[in-house]
Amino acid sequence: MPVFSKKNETRAEGILLGVVGTDVPLRELLKLAPRYQLGIHGYAFLNTNNGYILSHPDLRPLYREGKKLKPKPNYNSVDLSEVEWEDSNETLRTAMINSETGSLSMEVKVPVDKGKRVLFLTNDYFYTDITNTPFSLGVVLSRGHGEYIVIGSTTEEEGLHDLQTPDLTLANEWIYCITDIDPDHRKLTQLEAVLRSLNGEEADLECDTELVQEVLFDAVVTAPMEAYWTALSLNISKDSDEGIEIAFLGTRAGLIRSSLFTGAEKRTDKKFLTVEDKESIFTMDHFPLWYRRAAEHPPGSFVYSIPFEDIQADSNHNDKVVTASTAVTVTIQQKTAITAAVGVQITLNVLRSKFWTATRQCDTFEGRCPMRCEDETLSCYLMDSNGFLLISKDDQQAGKFFGEVDGSVMTQLLNMGMFRQVSMYDFQAMCKMVPHHHNGAQPLQNLFSSTLATMKWMITNLFIFLLEFNICGIWHSDSTVQAKTFFHHSHRHRRHETLQPCDTEYPVFVHETTIREANGIIECGDCQKHFVVQQIPSSNLLLLVTESVCDCSSIYPPVTLEPKEVKYNASVKCDRMRSQKLRRRPKTCYAFHPEENAQDCGGAAGISPCIMLLSMPLILTLKLLRR
Repeated sequence: MPVFSKKNETRAEGILLGVVGTDVPLRELLKLAPRYQLGIHGYAFLNTNNGYILSHPDLRPLYREGKKLKPKPNYNSVDLSEVEWEDSNETLRTAMINSETGSLSMEVKVPVDKGKRVLFLTNDYFYTDITNTPFSLGVVLSRGHGEYIVIGSTTEEEGLHDLQTPDLTLANEWIYCITDIDPDHRKLTQLEAVLRSLNGEEADLECDTELVQEVLFDAVVTAPMEAYWTALSLNISKDSDEGIEIAFLGTRAGLIRSSLFTGAEKRTDKKFLTVEDKESIFTMDHFPLWYRRAAEHPPGSFVYSIPFEDIQADSNHNDKVVTASTAVTVTIQQKTAITAAVGVQITLNVLRSKFWTATRQCDTFEGRCPMRCEDETLSCYLMDSNGFLLISKDDQQAGKFFGEVDGSVMTQLLNMGMFRQVSMYDFQAMCKMVPHHHNGAQPLQNLFSSTLATMKWMITNLFIFLLEFNICGIWHSDSTVQAKTFFHHSHRHRRHETLQPCDTEYPVFVHETTIREANGIIECGDCQKHFVVQQIPSSNLLLLVTESVCDCSSIYPPVTLEPKEVKYNASVKCDRMRSQKLRRRPKTCYAFHPEENAQDCGGAAGISPCIMLLSMPLILTLKLLRR
């Protein structure tokens, strides 16, 4: 805010002494909505009274250019309608801009796992303004999650004992205890702060009593898992390769337990459950991905997936892991609450070996399958409910989208309704810019431009002493800057392609769980391709078997996941310009103050040239010529 002089003798002059302001971390504002109270899919966000986002889980201010992360050109002007795009009528946006308090509900599609998957949720939005600020706070709760919370009681001594285990961590971005006020506390992790507070070592630590009590209860209830995992690890022979690398468990209070079944140096995915892989841990914005996806499936049903980071980073397709997780629920008097999620990471090689072994077993009297996946005429695939392959005969296809491998069968599955395509939008995308080749010698292409440039040079040099290079600087600045810009741009263009903000539309494919089995015949000109697909019980996996001798690629193109830039024609652009989004304007304009002296204003019109200053260069020039 501006600070003006209040002295009586200068009060009417409105002397500006300076501007004062302060930085408030968004973390402090988000304390208004503690993360553990928002549920699995819930979140809080902040926006200004102009509709621009301050904080939102889907706000992505940076983009990768080569190996560097850079801020997007419009990172500080992302509108609420670009992240909550399901609000097509902008009801939520308008209410928050007008500083209203209220709530509404929406059916939303939430992209997860780098946009490769989607969750279908019913969200309740609660919003209000923050007093004496231009900001509004929104809180989102997903129906079916967070309605009930399991609260238990335990002694501090028992809970403290179970918290002090080596393989237990707490969500370090959550606020169990306030550690950012006292400088001595800033180096403490949240787990260390909780332990010191319970031990009485830091009596001045201010902690969230309700959250700490939940953590103590979770620590006591989940403690037997440590003994269970240890017993399993001891039963595994050192010489055998069971393939299990790590078992893990996470609770609603942000507690994670884990147990390694192999040496830390032998782990395939060393980033898992660390700050380097934020999707796998509790953060200020979200629960772990394996927790969120497990919550959307029935309890006891495992969700399998291959990390997409692993697919892109590792060139060795035999060196991959599969993450499997399931939700843990508690039901009391017909009220069910999701209290935790548990899972394991296993190597893809072991899962592949068990899969091929299972395909050789048939429930027949002869004991031998009439047809097996090992036959050269068959192709067998194990894929998840979003169409991504886990296992196929070609190991290089692990992690790929099935539509890119066999477009004919994927097209038929879409036509049959076993899969459906969901259109998603990204209003914060970065697209490759169409190159425009500039030519710095363009002004020399015609006689008129050359003559004009010559006259400009002569006039500039004629008056070079009169105005001390000012005209020269003004006249030449555009050309100089233009040439420099062309030169700089051409060199940048050679190094990498330029990206610019754009809007994109991309597809996500989802299995319809009501259809558990399907089969069909695809006509491919000279041949027919038979296929059968069946859902694997208690999982998100599908077994697909097709004939490999019939090639339909010439008739059915691949089904890809490539995003497409949304192009706006001239009429749409005009409509968007006419219908500008609602922005909050100042309530009043202060064009006059009763204490100001109006005679001191508007003096710019009275500027007149100084004859003496203008004549001095001419006099000096004449003296130099006489010599």
